[in-house]
Amino acid sequence: MDIAALSTLKSQAQLQLDVGMSVMKKAMDTAEQNASLVNQMLDRVDQGKNAPEAKLPGVGNNVDIHV
Repeated sequence: MDIAALSTLKSQAQLQLDVGMSVMKKAMDTAEQNASLVNQMLDRVDQGKNAPEAKLPGVGNNVDIHV
């Protein structure tokens, strides 16, 4: 092989590596954003745990059992 062919192969390999790293960074950013949204949703669920009890205080106090 001559030097020009080796140089071309090296450039292509470097380009593949750079593209792979860019795609990985984008995937990691997307995963981080998704995790942030999930955490926000879970925080909202935690904040709303007592809300149904306040809206319907008598629900679940009586149980009718017929055998």
